[in-house]
Amino acid sequence: MKEFLVSKGIPDSLILVDNYGDNTRATIDNTLALKKELDFNSVIVVSQYFHVTRTKKLFKDKGFVNVTSVSSKYFEPRDLYSIIREFPAYYIQ
Repeated sequence: MKEFLVSKGIPDSLILVDNYGDNTRATIDNTLALKKELDFNSVIVVSQYFHVTRTKKLFKDKGFVNVTSVSSKYFEPRDLYSIIREFPAYYIQ
């Protein structure tokens, strides 16, 4: 997704990649842990289109409501599995 942002003109220096987010909850926790250090009041979730809804929900569940999202616009056959998987994951997480 970083490559996608760079291809759209976002400077590499403005992109933070979470290499320790083994799951969505970990990514949310890791991002919010940086809030004091980086003093931000909004985030942009960049992920596959089927994943952003749950990610935004988890941010809001943690009290962080200024969340927007972007995703690349392409579909792969494996996305069918991912869409199906995301439905229960939204409610379980």
